[in-house]
Amino acid sequence: MSTGPGEATAAAPMSPPGLTVAAVARRLGVAPATLRTWDRRYGLGPSQHSAGAHRRYSPADVERLERMRRLVLSGVPPAEAARVSQAVGLDGDDPIGGAPLVDVSARQGGGHVVAIPGGTPNARGLARAAIALDADSCRSIVGETLDRRGVVWTWDHLIVPVLIGVGQKWEQSGSGIDVEHVLSEAIQAEFSERVSRAPATSPATVLLAAAPGELHVLPMWALAAGLAERQVAMRMMGARTPAGALGQAMRRIGPGAVLVWSQTPESGDPAELVVLPELRPEPLILLGGPGWWPVAPPRGERVSDLSEAITMLARAAGA
Repeated sequence: MSTGPGEATAAAPMSPPGLTVAAVARRLGVAPATLRTWDRRYGLGPSQHSAGAHRRYSPADVERLERMRRLVLSGVPPAEAARVSQAVGLDGDDPIGGAPLVDVSARQGGGHVVAIPGGTPNARGLARAAIALDADSCRSIVGETLDRRGVVWTWDHLIVPVLIGVGQKWEQSGSGIDVEHVLSEAIQAEFSERVSRAPATSPATVLLAAAPGELHVLPMWALAAGLAERQVAMRMMGARTPAGALGQAMRRIGPGAVLVWSQTPESGDPAELVVLPELRPEPLILLGGPGWWPVAPPRGERVSDLSEAITMLARAAGA
């Protein structure tokens, strides 16, 4: 349609297209699930809308998210980091590079703190989130650290120090079991999701099983996530795996390697493994965890280091 005299002859300039969740996740180096959590829980979501299209992140949205991520990585609890990220204007003020807007060393929750001597800022942030029973924030901190550092570093320098601190608090005060449960569930959920979405390209499969009577499986999920980083095919048998059931699985799958986990001495009798079948070719059998009794096992060899276990299992699987 032609325009008449005095009518605008040029369309108003269109705003630049926004970014998708996947694009922003790649830019920030976080998982898309982390961005969705921040949107759902803290309102840090995309603000651009267009008919028939998904919501998209504007430059201002991305700037807020980048500020949020810097704060979280510095040890600020995610809820506080989100508040600061939304409050700070787009005038270049940076709560990390300039004057701090939050006190990351302040005690929260009425003095209920977990001691993490020598802990990283992320470890202190994870401890605060656990004390607040904030499972989403716990998972967010773990997920971001996994993205940046990988499974072994995250387990050794983030998760283990906080688990030790929470356990010591429980032993000393008799309280905190709720904190440990929330923290453990959040960590396992993050590991489990990463295992489920990782491609499996190894020629052989690894079987992971807890010893009969063993309920503690969180370290097994760390091991599974480490194998997933290397695209190793695996099967998680879970807690309290009867030796007979593990043997049946070995016959059915023909694994390249098997790891049996024992966390406590109650489950650490290596004689339980004598019933495992002898296959050809013989799979690598590893005994992981601190619970195994200090006697010569009838089958397999011991491994005590997460990185070493991942390397040995991946090699046995052909990865």
